[in-house]
Amino acid sequence: MTLNKQRIEIKTESFERLESLFLDKKFDLDWNCLFVLPLWLRTWWDTFGGNNGPEILAGYRQGKLIGVAPLRIKEKTAQFIGGENVCDYQDVIVASNHYPEFFKAILTHLKKKEVRSLQLGTLRPDSISLTQLPNLAKQMGYAVVCNQVAFSYEIILPRTWESYLQMIEGKQRHEIRRKLRRLNEAGEIRFRVIKRPDEISENMDTFFSMFKASRPDKSEFLTDQMVSFFRLLAQRMAQQGFLRMFFLDIDRVPAAGVMCFDFNDILFLYNNGYNPQFSNLSPGFLSKVYSIRDSIEQGKLRYDLLKGDEGYKKRLGSTPVPLYHLKIDLEG
Repeated sequence: MTLNKQRIEIKTESFERLESLFLDKKFDLDWNCLFVLPLWLRTWWDTFGGNNGPEILAGYRQGKLIGVAPLRIKEKTAQFIGGENVCDYQDVIVASNHYPEFFKAILTHLKKKEVRSLQLGTLRPDSISLTQLPNLAKQMGYAVVCNQVAFSYEIILPRTWESYLQMIEGKQRHEIRRKLRRLNEAGEIRFRVIKRPDEISENMDTFFSMFKASRPDKSEFLTDQMVSFFRLLAQRMAQQGFLRMFFLDIDRVPAAGVMCFDFNDILFLYNNGYNPQFSNLSPGFLSKVYSIRDSIEQGKLRYDLLKGDEGYKKRLGSTPVPLYHLKIDLEG
């Protein structure tokens, strides 16, 4: 088999090297997942990283980069860099024609380091890790366990706003139009799209205030450490042009805010909050409606509402996407 003809060299890289690999377009790597972008991983590590260093494993064949597995190892268990509370799903980054050889080299490398278990989560059903790794691991004699653990939700966006409205159920379509009408009758309505790093920085406190006020569990989630993570993430992602913040104002008072990321023609709804003062006008729900309309107008292909079973996701016409945990026992 071709897997054994040419040796794959595994090197441990730094975050700085990972960022240079991402920016250098000569590498034919499939950076198809927002939550493994180098800036995202470095920000998580800078905020939550432990005492042990990251294990960013890069595979090279004859000096050519063929894949990257951004891992961390703790107590003989290898996992993705990142936490599932802020990284909705993750994946490895591999050149499309090198899946088997890269994964075999990674598993062999981890085995030599006496890692007992590789635990990857969460994974989309179309992730390379889930479509390619389980069968290969079984062929190598390792025990594999794969479990569905959650759902993500997404909308494949049509070309026009009216087409989107026709996609969703009649009752919900009527409800959106009714709520929009009621909102516009309530006062001066302004929907703002903020992209520049300085504007993002100026509006973060307003966003955090609405985020905490909208639900008790969100207020508990937003610890000082989490605030630091979100601020740093917003700053770094805005500098690269990946961040979009949307604000819905009523009579010049912020009524709702939506924090989104824009990557690969997909808009990711990451966080949101609203001002309870305007709760009778459904500003939280309608700010998302406005952001969907803006995404359609910008020609985005998909609107990803990410993990969580909040009722508004179904009302917006999204489709559930199962998410999985994958565990490979390397002691077998």
